[in-house]
Amino acid sequence: MIANLDNTAPDSFPAVSTALDEPNGLLAAGGDLSPERLLQAYQRGIFPWFGNEDPILWWSPDPRAVFIPGEIHCSRRLRRKLRNSHYRMSLNQAFEQVIQHCAAPRKNEPETWLHGPMQLAYIRLHQLGYAHSIEIWTDDGSLAGGIYGVALGQVFFAESMFSGHTDGSKIALLKLDEVLLANDVRLIDTQMMTPHLRSLGAVEWPRSRFIDAITDLIREQPAYHDSTDNQAL
Repeated sequence: MIANLDNTAPDSFPAVSTALDEPNGLLAAGGDLSPERLLQAYQRGIFPWFGNEDPILWWSPDPRAVFIPGEIHCSRRLRRKLRNSHYRMSLNQAFEQVIQHCAAPRKNEPETWLHGPMQLAYIRLHQLGYAHSIEIWTDDGSLAGGIYGVALGQVFFAESMFSGHTDGSKIALLKLDEVLLANDVRLIDTQMMTPHLRSLGAVEWPRSRFIDAITDLIREQPAYHDSTDNQAL
């Protein structure tokens, strides 16, 4: 049985070792999506994920999918595309647009997990300086792709990305990688492994290794610097 967080303090999460094996990582239900509870969750390797009609569900899967900054794969084809492109990148200039694009139902997925309360929760974290977005723009000012997530210390907890144009999300991920490397971020959490993430260089860590790593890396002073400057790719 999973823990019920209703009416509990924001830091009242059970030990991640008590998460269910099936479904993998389900830890607790209830509580709220306040900034305080979300930040406490991320510091413990826990994240919310639930359907529109479900209670708030909290997860800590084992194993955990991660990227090591600087080790994200970029194909020759994509490198050629970047060299010949006229895209530009921005940081935190269109967070709400990015999250709305990420929330759009995907092919063969009639519903989205990123429904209204979740969007509002991450917008609030963005306003407080914890959640960040990378935007990739075309010449005509439309979004070709984007990615958003939560930065704590030297860890970036990537939440979702989207493509408005072919390879838009991959380009956003590569530009995020550059930004994080420049700011001495050491780990990118991507939660659950998928074939797409694996093809880009994601690896799986046992949950215990992941928790040990983020415990140390979040203690480090954040090196992540905000910027709203546009950059040509």
